[in-house]
Amino acid sequence: MSWNAKSKISQEIVTEASTLALEHFDNISSLQIEQKGHQDFVSQADKEVEAFIREKLDLHFPDDGIVGEEDKRKPSKSGFTWVIDPIDGTANFIKGIPAWVVVLAGVYEDKVAIGIIFDACHNEMFSAIVNQGAFLNGKRIPPLGEGLLKEGSVGVGFSNCGSTKWTISIISQILDEGGVFQRNASGALSLAYVATGRLLGYVEEYMNAWDCLAGQLLVAEAGGVIELQSANAMIENGGEVIVGVPGIFEKLLEISRKAKMLV
Repeated sequence: MSWNAKSKISQEIVTEASTLALEHFDNISSLQIEQKGHQDFVSQADKEVEAFIREKLDLHFPDDGIVGEEDKRKPSKSGFTWVIDPIDGTANFIKGIPAWVVVLAGVYEDKVAIGIIFDACHNEMFSAIVNQGAFLNGKRIPPLGEGLLKEGSVGVGFSNCGSTKWTISIISQILDEGGVFQRNASGALSLAYVATGRLLGYVEEYMNAWDCLAGQLLVAEAGGVIELQSANAMIENGGEVIVGVPGIFEKLLEISRKAKMLV
């Protein structure tokens, strides 16, 4: 099956799954919520949405592997693996903040081939296929131009896997360069915003594969710059994520290196 066919079917799956998520979002007062760690939550919606996506992927792509945030891994027989984040931005979701997305990435031979991020609250479907460009609601995203830190905002992520010192240093350096920062508590949504030019870049000391693979492909296919990483290694271990529009990525890489010296 072609990447285009896989992408079309998987976008339909994500759209259906997002309808289920929205039903829970509209009734969050009755939502069952668990705390996995400091500022790390999982809801009944996360579990149900992932289960729905897994069921549909198994139906359409029975030989493909599946890696999800909330359930065990299914090995791949085809060499293709789907990576699911049922709701990225759960902390926002459970508080009624409309800044969360359903995320699906497809990995083949250690590279991300398909990336899908759907913002159901604003009906925005971000999608990308390797070497075929990035799209917003089916329309190609124009190539990203060069930028300067003083001309916009940089997304800065933070989780319980990151270092406070690293994050403070990143923010301080961005401010010293005349920039400003934003944290919307959904790394995947922030990456989609970089791909569309709404943010100049995004940095986070540690992200899991399900949070970042789809967004990194989007940025790269929109003409932005990302770190060269092994998709399989990210699935196994997670890692640092730095992306940016041309002219910003190099500066963010420099800023990150300086921050690492403090950790």
